[in-house]
Amino acid sequence: MIQNDIKKLGFGLMRLPMNGEEVDAAQTNEMVDKFLQKGFTYFDTAYGYINGKSEETVKTALVDRYPRDQFLVATKLPAWADAKNADEAIQMFYTSLKRTGAGYFDYYLLHNCGGERTKVFTDFGIWEFLAKQKQKGLIKNLGFSFHDKADVLEQLLTDHPEMDFVQLQINYADWENDTVQSRQCYEVARAHGKSIIIMEPIKGGSLANLPDDIAQPMKDYAPDRSLSSWALRYAASLEGVITVLSGMSSTEQMEDNLSTFEHFEPLSTEELDVIAEVQSRLANSHGIPCTNCKYCVKDCPMQIPIPRVFSSMNTYLVYNNLQGAKGNYKWIDKEYFASKCIECGQCEMVCPQQIKIIDELKRVAETLED
Repeated sequence: MIQNDIKKLGFGLMRLPMNGEEVDAAQTNEMVDKFLQKGFTYFDTAYGYINGKSEETVKTALVDRYPRDQFLVATKLPAWADAKNADEAIQMFYTSLKRTGAGYFDYYLLHNCGGERTKVFTDFGIWEFLAKQKQKGLIKNLGFSFHDKADVLEQLLTDHPEMDFVQLQINYADWENDTVQSRQCYEVARAHGKSIIIMEPIKGGSLANLPDDIAQPMKDYAPDRSLSSWALRYAASLEGVITVLSGMSSTEQMEDNLSTFEHFEPLSTEELDVIAEVQSRLANSHGIPCTNCKYCVKDCPMQIPIPRVFSSMNTYLVYNNLQGAKGNYKWIDKEYFASKCIECGQCEMVCPQQIKIIDELKRVAETLED
């Protein structure tokens, strides 16, 4: 467990304000200044964010303007994304050092462990390489970000007890989601004594724009409080959390988030009851009523991960967040997209919810595929 006094809000540098294809340096610098002035210090980027411009922004907005001991830098290595061999994967680390000019990384992550991606890290010797960089002082805290099932996380943490922390997708909408398994993953990390960094606390912006009928309990309880603040405080109230990341792209978003965390208080019992009511309304909303039983997956000749496909679609149907839905959907290999359905009907014969899966897959393909 990492001992720290980091404030609970981390600045995610994936959705920075842009001027066309370039980062809006003036607005970004203003946001960085506000963030630091309020005593917040954690900045999260990654090798691939904004095609490398996010890491470059660490240098121009932070390293070139502030003493190094006044902020914390976290970045990530996606060996599975671009590297053809171990040498290319290792070079990503040095490229990040050069781009950021940080000298060392306070937090460094293997980016998006799980599935075949973990195998790439292992085959390329990245676990061992990064452990050596930590010994050299180039990494202060070593961990990984994770998008997979709880049993996979259990195995990873068993195989790699040297990890200091893990970054997980946690929000109140996904807490009991059988696809994301936020609660189960959180409990696994805690059982292994790992500190946790939380990503997607607002579910890609979805929880900031809930339909009125779903958000009503929150509005009744605290009319002047933003929906984002509920989601952020829910995540930050969990034990063992280092910080909660928010990808802020405007000064207005930052000011709202800073007001939530400047004098942070965990959610009260009454507030948790309000969130429980919102969770119930979300569960009964007009999405595809898939329960993730996976009966459909076992017999699908095209191996389409139907529950994952429907989960992405529900981001649009329930939260009216088309961009977020498309973003989630792109994590699925195109080989297994909804459009690959051959309409054999095997899935519909075994679906306990009697979902018209073929029709829904057509709707997904029309809505989420380019």
